[in-house]
Amino acid sequence: MATQRLSEHIVLVTLPAEPGTGNDLEIVAHATHPGSEDDVIVDFSLAEVLPSATICNLIVLERMLSAAGRQLVLCSVSPKVKLAFRQVGLHKLFQFTEDEFAAVKSLNRSECPYP
Repeated sequence: MATQRLSEHIVLVTLPAEPGTGNDLEIVAHATHPGSEDDVIVDFSLAEVLPSATICNLIVLERMLSAAGRQLVLCSVSPKVKLAFRQVGLHKLFQFTEDEFAAVKSLNRSECPYP
């Protein structure tokens, strides 16, 4: 998992091809503490599978961010992985965008790192 700050209030998390135990997102959830002003983009461009631990941690992360008035955006989700979200009924819980650029744009932040 790679994590980078795109701007003052936007964190990008790129999931690996095969996420391990889901601890990657748990670390992000702990780093995005209550009172944090960070929105989080999770990039699925490398992810080929969606383990249940990752789903659980995404739900926890989404709830934490939502409670703090922040947003979670999932981008570059393959049709296969998106189908997994749909099959477990979670496709309505998350915001999906085509790519990282669209995810940043959807956050409507004035400090957008892209021209």
